[in-house]
Amino acid sequence: MEWLNDNAQAISAIASVCTLFVWVFYAQLLYDGYVRQRRPRVIINRGRGTGVDATCLISNMSSEAIYIQHLVAVMHTQKHSYNLDVVEYQQRGSEQNENSDRTHQGPLASGDYLNIQTFGDIVNQVKEYWELEDDLLNEQNLQLEIRVIAIYGSEDMPMGASRTFNLDLNAAPNRQLIPAKVDTSRLNSRGQRKRVLEWAKEIETHKAR
Repeated sequence: MEWLNDNAQAISAIASVCTLFVWVFYAQLLYDGYVRQRRPRVIINRGRGTGVDATCLISNMSSEAIYIQHLVAVMHTQKHSYNLDVVEYQQRGSEQNENSDRTHQGPLASGDYLNIQTFGDIVNQVKEYWELEDDLLNEQNLQLEIRVIAIYGSEDMPMGASRTFNLDLNAAPNRQLIPAKVDTSRLNSRGQRKRVLEWAKEIETHKAR
């Protein structure tokens, strides 16, 4: 007790510092949870099958709605990559078909999902747009990348999501389309958003030509 009385001020100071560290630790946990909850989350996945006949699903798992600006399909071959704005391609088809008002550009509510079309349809659209030969699609190591460019909340810069699938049209139906990674890549950091912004600029520049 005598030692405690002699060192009461020092013990009190140490206890205050420890209490401060505990509060900072819990404050950091609360902040990380808040940021994680507010962070946009878009998932690109297959539905109703596993091969190219499977549908391409875009799910918004963010806490708020997102506005989809562009849905881009990129066919990666051994020598070149061919990209196509699926939204623009479908809008052109709608203009030719007066009875069609189908478009995938617009808001997507939290917890909602969007059925684009089958992966096989996307492959055929890229092939038709770029006039690709059938031999090219029979190559090995083909990849089909799906990119989502969207606006989240009041943020100025677009956010993005991307998922790549290994494509083998010569394989068995359930092996034609295999995800290269387990999960969708989120492009939310400042550097990644700049890259997404460049994607959007390339699309808009292509439209203006």
